Amino acid sequence: MNRDSLAGAALCTFGMIILGGSFSLSRLLLDYPMLTGQTMRYALAAALLAALLRLFPRLRVGAGRPGRRDLMVLAGVALFGLALFNTLLLTALGHADPAVVGTVVGAAPLGLALTGPLLRRERPAARLVTAALIVVGGTALVHGTGAADSVGTLAALGTLVCEVMFSLLAAEVLPRLGAVRVSAWSCALAVPMLAVAALVTGEAGRLRPPDATELLTLLYLAVMMTVVAFLAWFTGLGKLGVERAGMFTGVVPAATLVAASLQDRALPDLSQVLGVLIVAGGLVLGATTSVKQDRATPRRGPADSNRPADPPEPAEATRGLPRPDLASAGS
Repeated sequence: MNRDSLAGAALCTFGMIILGGSFSLSRLLLDYPMLTGQTMRYALAAALLAALLRLFPRLRVGAGRPGRRDLMVLAGVALFGLALFNTLLLTALGHADPAVVGTVVGAAPLGLALTGPLLRRERPAARLVTAALIVVGGTALVHGTGAADSVGTLAALGTLVCEVMFSLLAAEVLPRLGAVRVSAWSCALAVPMLAVAALVTGEAGRLRPPDATELLTLLYLAVMMTVVAFLAWFTGLGKLGVERAGMFTGVVPAATLVAASLQDRALPDLSQVLGVLIVAGGLVLGATTSVKQDRATPRRGPADSNRPADPPEPAEATRGLPRPDLASAGS
């Protein structure tokens, strides 16, 4: 594994540790107006990210402003990865045990291992799919079983879809805009979406100042979960590509397990510890897979037998990033 891969693995792991811890903490916001709280969170995060860009010019990667096509993709990141993801997550936590939600969302590695190559019209890498299945199996073992009604199950499935779309769409604009710009624009675009949704659902009539616990939770989600975790995840995603980075969403169940154990003051059982070890094995297998070498070579028909071999893939494609000419496929 080269230096970029090691750095990408470390950044993705760090980002997913923060995400996993936030699952348990998010339960503290179930009594606060959902959409209003998320609007406040992303408004603060957008302001912090804009300040970073202003104070540290070296963070500005690529073009000064995203083009029309980039804005459409960023709007998709904001819609699926921020607005819908958190709305569905909080809904799921209100109708299902965190174990059920974590198990469903834990299927994200498999989703990314399959959809990333398919969007490039390529065959998924067999070793990555195997690693993803191991991670998903370990995730299910960590979270075990739990209670959920139909609303909680559907909301958890929706959260899974949003998690996959979040990374797929972000990967299309990261090479041109960089992690800080993608994070800043996504947060800024999510604010009006959530604000309008709050007005439509009548949350204005239930608006109140958050209590001390809710305020601290919102501040943590804005600073750590949004600014810090987004920058870590997007930077790692750019180094590893969606398939390999997707393996590291398997860190979420372990982080959720630790956070819930600390919050609930209950030790995990042996099966959960075993599940964490299985997830770790899947992560090692996925992280050490060379996407370029492990991909199946496209079949050449008889008419192609005398044609010279195709030129090498662009750098971002060999790392697992979707090709620019297929950007519209993810949105």
